[in-house]
This record gives sequence, C-alpha cells and structure tokens, in this order.
Amino acid sequence: MNTLTKLVLGAMGALRPAPSHGDAARSIQLPPPELGGGMGLMEALTLRHSSREYRSEPLPLPMLSSLLWAADGVNRDGAGRTAPSALDAREIDIVVALPDGAYRFDPAAHALELLAAADLRRVTGYQDFVDDAPLDLVYIADHSRMKAVPVAQRTVYASVATGAIAQNVYLFCAASGLSTVLRAWINREAIAHALGLAPDQEVLLSQTVGFPPGLNRPTARSRAPRSPMPICGIYAPETTPPWCASAIRAAATRASRRSSRAQKCRLASSVAPT
Repeated sequence: MNTLTKLVLGAMGALRPAPSHGDAARSIQLPPPELGGGMGLMEALTLRHSSREYRSEPLPLPMLSSLLWAADGVNRDGAGRTAPSALDAREIDIVVALPDGAYRFDPAAHALELLAAADLRRVTGYQDFVDDAPLDLVYIADHSRMKAVPVAQRTVYASVATGAIAQNVYLFCAASGLSTVLRAWINREAIAHALGLAPDQEVLLSQTVGFPPGLNRPTARSRAPRSPMPICGIYAPETTPPWCASAIRAAATRASRRSSRAQKCRLASSVAPT
C-alpha cells in the first residue's frame, strides 16, 4: 500500500491491518540470546545509521531473540534491563509486528505473547517500505505503570526510555549487518485500534528492522581492533590501529619538541652572566 493511500485511509479512520500470512502462535518462546563475541562498541557506533531499504527475508529466530534482548532484555539479577527506565517503571512495551501476527515482547520470560492475529506492518507507518520489511517494532507506553510520575510528564519520561531502547536496536543492527530506522510519522490511532489498546496505553514510535538489499555483513569504513575500550594508549603495540598510532606519534613528537625547548632554556639560563 502506498503512502497516499495510507494517508487517505488514515484520514477516513479506515486504515486497517492486512490478514495474517499464516497461523499465529499464541506464544513464542525465544531461544537464549547470543551474548558472546560481537563487534566492539566504538566500531558499531561508526556504522550506526538509518536505512529505508529492506529485503523481505525474515530474521532467523535466534537473531530476533538477540535483537529483543539488546533492545530491553533482562541483563542482571533483579530483572534489570539493558535500557534505563526512570523510577524503574519499565513502562515501555515492545510490540513485534510480524507477517503472521503482532506480539508483545515479555523480557522476564524472554518470549513473545500474541496480541493480534493480523499483519500490522502496513499500519505501523505511512512509509511504503514498512509493508514489506520483515519486522516492525512499535513502542507503547503504559501510563498505569508510572503512578509516581506526574501525569503531565509521563509522555516525556516514556519518550526518554523509548529513545534508549531504540538506540540499543540501532547498535545491535549496526553490529549484525541489519538495517533499521526509527519512525515518528505513524497513525497512532490506527495502531491503538488494531492492537486493542487501553486508554492509558500510548503509542509513541515505530522502528523498522530487516536485512539490507545486498550483503548481510557490515562494511566498516575503518575497522579498529576489537577492544573493550578502543582509546589511544591502551592497545598492545602489535594491535595499535593506524589512526591511533598516528595520534601517538604526533603526541610524542610534540612532547619531544617541548622537552628540547626546555633544555635549551635551561642551558641558556646556566650560561647567562650574573
């Protein structure tokens, strides 16, 4: 469905999901996320970008599992998450719109629970590409979990939490060779109607994820060695990347020049007449 048609249907209040492409399971237990290895943070940041071109190829279930864990999964005892939440409200629900249905991600169980047995992808945004991309994430704020936050500030608090989750998704996609884009141009009323949301649930943003139309692997503009802290001065000499080695040499040259000037000044002062 093209953008113009969506705009017209949206204005008429008639933008609806497509039929499910298969039998939607009531729940999907996700496999454990892959937590080992992976690209370094600084390298992933160099690759982070938005993309609006996707193949229709679905994400393998293990990759979807790791993506959702990176987004807002449980990463420590006490049910702490990979994304922050003010007052530990955990007010953001991630809805995963797949061709066969829309599911809510349950971080504690690391599972998907069916919300609607329909293809909601075309409802998640006015853009053309959302219809065919394999996966759209919808971020929903549940105001009933933010009772300690003043009512007038709840959307702001929830938007901050959503931004953190969305950036986690961006970094995972950069490190995994996936494309993604965060979208605010969406019909929130149509999404809420399709999901049967309660009045205290607010649709905030959507984010499309999928394989780019080409190679699956990231192509770094400059690949630094993987290191927990890729900062000049902490690499082993044999693994120091060119860009860092150049900076070190330049710093050493400046220090040598300063030392030479200081020595000349001391020599001059020692021979000066008294």
